Amino acid sequence: MKTIKSLCRVAAALAFALAGASAVQAAATITIVNQNAPGEGFNDPTPATPVGGNTGTTLGQQRLIAFQHAANIWGRTLDSSVPIRIGAAFVPLACTANGAVLGSAGAYEIWTDFPNAPRANTWYPSALASKLAGTDLTAPADPHIIARFNSRLGLFPDCLPGSGFYLGLDRRFGNQIDLVTVLLHEMAHGLGFQTFTDDETGQLFFGIPSVWDFHLVDNRTNTPWVAMTDAQRAASAITWRGLSWDGPNVNAAVPRVLGPRSNLNIGGANAGGAAGNYYVGDASFGPPLGSRAVSGQLMPVVEQANGTGLACTPLGANNATAVRNNIALVDRGTCDFVTKARNVQAAGAIGMVVVDNVPGDVVGLSGNDPSITIPSVRITLADGNTIKASLQQRSRTKSGVTATLGLDRTRLAGTDERRRILMYTPSINAPGSSVSHYTTEAKPNQLMEPSINSDLLHVVKPPRDLTFPLLRDIGW
Repeated sequence: MKTIKSLCRVAAALAFALAGASAVQAAATITIVNQNAPGEGFNDPTPATPVGGNTGTTLGQQRLIAFQHAANIWGRTLDSSVPIRIGAAFVPLACTANGAVLGSAGAYEIWTDFPNAPRANTWYPSALASKLAGTDLTAPADPHIIARFNSRLGLFPDCLPGSGFYLGLDRRFGNQIDLVTVLLHEMAHGLGFQTFTDDETGQLFFGIPSVWDFHLVDNRTNTPWVAMTDAQRAASAITWRGLSWDGPNVNAAVPRVLGPRSNLNIGGANAGGAAGNYYVGDASFGPPLGSRAVSGQLMPVVEQANGTGLACTPLGANNATAVRNNIALVDRGTCDFVTKARNVQAAGAIGMVVVDNVPGDVVGLSGNDPSITIPSVRITLADGNTIKASLQQRSRTKSGVTATLGLDRTRLAGTDERRRILMYTPSINAPGSSVSHYTTEAKPNQLMEPSINSDLLHVVKPPRDLTFPLLRDIGW
């Protein structure tokens, strides 16, 4: 029987004394082990007003209550006779005025060849290994999961000012970041929603595969990661739409959870080689693409010397004439997506297509504005260039190129040809995100995508979410 303490997280865990614990009784008992020093993190005495069902009266108390709430959701979902300990702390993490690390969590130890292990010579996270063994494999003073969250978020001018954690339990987070959602996501990583194989080099950890690797498949060859070479794993990890999850519980739940794929169809007399269907990223604002497609002439906004159009200010007369009653094509950059949508909508556009400004894969449009009433989607730079080439011959109000924003009901959003959910594999490796998350193309958005989306519920299982089915596939 082998055990390895998880990566660099060991040093972080040992830097704090155990300052107390609180337990949640459920189908699985989850204990939050407070690893903050006095006066910090969970012990921060800063007065706080109760909010959204969180009755704490200090910042530290409210943080702990939110943690307990998230643990309770997982506790009601899991089944284990071995109590699960989460060593947790709020500490300063990397951040700037425009971006921040919210937090991270993972297995504190990983185990192989323990009693009752379903697969020999395979790494399992310690909480799962202990459940399967029927006894706690981890030393009593050690946690099964280690978690760190940003104590400075939104509280300092150099750390996303005004966008701190919402500590309420009711999802009424407004412009803040819902802590309970973030906690549910990170706890899932600690429970096993991660591989211990290096997604950048493809190397197995100490030459041993993770249980994750048996269900992660290259959907072009239908080969699981465990059967690939290091080079093949590394290549598949940066192949957009190249990796899928192939587990019986997730596969069975996919049709109940995921909806039809959003789609941009390009047609018309002048479409030429641009004609066809395109993958798109959905917007978190405005109406979702639905049963009634929105169709119109595609007209580019052009107000920059290089021929691009940012739509970051109210449209001038020529651009307003071009997009009125048509679908506006604009470029990413300079301002947020909501501002672009607001400006083309004010000019009379019936929809918006945003072309990315850097090479990459399909990503959605973030933001929130209830006044936006037109649908918006995002396409890749490569696809945008293809479509722009068809727009060279146009009048002030017509292009001869028709864009239709709608649904492709023959495909489920975020799935491969066999209706298996795709994993997150951007063409440039994203350490900590690649492979160990679901695709950003899933609809509705899933808890275990690499970004926290505003429409997520405090739910981890079908018919809304596919997180728990994956954990069941690895042994929970």
